[in-house]
Amino acid sequence: MKKSIYLILACLSCVVVACTPKAEYDRSGFVELTEVIEDAILEIRYYSTYNFVGERIDGYERPLALMTRQAADSLKMVNDELRAQGYRLKIWDAYRPQRAVNHFIRWAEDTNDTTMKAIFYPMVDKSLLFEQNYIFARSSHSRGSTVDLTLVQEATGKELEMGSPFDWFGEESHPDYTELDSSIIANRLILREAMLRHGFQPIDSEWWHFTLADEPYPDTYFDFPIR
Repeated sequence: MKKSIYLILACLSCVVVACTPKAEYDRSGFVELTEVIEDAILEIRYYSTYNFVGERIDGYERPLALMTRQAADSLKMVNDELRAQGYRLKIWDAYRPQRAVNHFIRWAEDTNDTTMKAIFYPMVDKSLLFEQNYIFARSSHSRGSTVDLTLVQEATGKELEMGSPFDWFGEESHPDYTELDSSIIANRLILREAMLRHGFQPIDSEWWHFTLADEPYPDTYFDFPIR
């Protein structure tokens, strides 16, 4: 009798293991971005408290930028081109675990928490963040081939003026927003055109956000922590 019970439990255990989505925890296809682009500047906002939530985000255990090998190699070509023009890449975010996205969702649902509203979303009612597509249940970042970045002038060490801060919830962040000085529009184009030339695609709502068009894991949302 005991032998039969043990066999049943063993079989049930096998079923649970077989149903576990192991792919989302496999980081073997990822690299640290600074191993590929040694001179990249990292300012990983979600490791810090200076972000729209106002606290370190779940899954960011170290201030690292991880990407798929394919995306990192393509971004190195962007970097090489722009370094020749006197710019350096500054990275705010790359791979983002699904648990971090879940953290954003919980924060967005708590409409009483408006700690960082004055800095990141002064013109947007927090209760409308889902409706206006500022917060999503899934992020391309979790697939490992998306990056949030800007440019730094190598000679001065200063960021180029891009017309809005990173993670600004407002139309000023849209790449096609035209009520900007011509020099700011030109700065955005320097980044955008270099990214396009090396296989990255932009989105309509954030000038800083690009995804490798031929990404290796288009259907996998990874959840291993950044450590």
